[in-house]
Amino acid sequence: MDLRTRLASTLFAKVAGPNGREVRARVHDTPGPRWFADDRPIRRVHGDAALFVGGLRALLLQSLHPLAMAAVAQHSDYRGDPWGRLQRTSTFLAMTTFGAAVDAQRAVDKVRGVHRRVHGTAPDGREYRADDPHLLLWVHVAEVDSFLRTHQVYGARPLDQEGQDGYVADTARVAEALGVPDPPRTTAELAARIAAYRPELRGTAEAREAARFLVRKAPLPLLARPPYAVLAATAIGTLPPWARLPLRLPYLPLAEATAIRTAGHGLVRGLRWTMAARPA
Repeated sequence: MDLRTRLASTLFAKVAGPNGREVRARVHDTPGPRWFADDRPIRRVHGDAALFVGGLRALLLQSLHPLAMAAVAQHSDYRGDPWGRLQRTSTFLAMTTFGAAVDAQRAVDKVRGVHRRVHGTAPDGREYRADDPHLLLWVHVAEVDSFLRTHQVYGARPLDQEGQDGYVADTARVAEALGVPDPPRTTAELAARIAAYRPELRGTAEAREAARFLVRKAPLPLLARPPYAVLAATAIGTLPPWARLPLRLPYLPLAEATAIRTAGHGLVRGLRWTMAARPA
């Protein structure tokens, strides 16, 4: 087995999990209509290696909402099983973006069932529910903004403005299925929704702890730590300053415009090269 195949197998196992081959076969080999045609922007964005950067950025950004973060802190084993969370997310994205419509709907129904069971009281005394449409919308817009922004910087084929609006509109299809009312369908609407949430956002102790874990303490083998450090720096470098300060993340504009961006492009190209090989 050559180096590229070994790397592809290792990466696939981490991202797809122990049932990854079965999931991959179901996504790509199941006949029937799909939610999105082959030429839709969502397929370009979600099929590119820049998604790794966007995923980490989305987690950091989402943590800024105290109620969303409370739900994660109290109901998610992200510290004990971070790879499990990644695998569940990657399976959901694969099913809804590329899978047969029946499997996409089944994936959505499963997530909605989990959301119905997640509720509690945040440290500030407010009650929360994971199926609250307001919280669902925040999680959605933070994720869409992160995936799109990182794709535009690090993706192999960035989208033009029509394509960017098309991507936001495509993701609205999934959001509505998850219970999000009236999700944004253009980049202008997306920016307006994020701006509307800003008065609610803050860096709670739980959010800062999650950021430290994601950026500095993720359980990784020694050889994986340097590339992960580049991934983390690249993700942080795409966040706006208003999102970094509450999480106590650095803001180094000169380094981010030069060394970090160069390293980020190198990392994403390496991931893309690895992903192009079929795992053993």
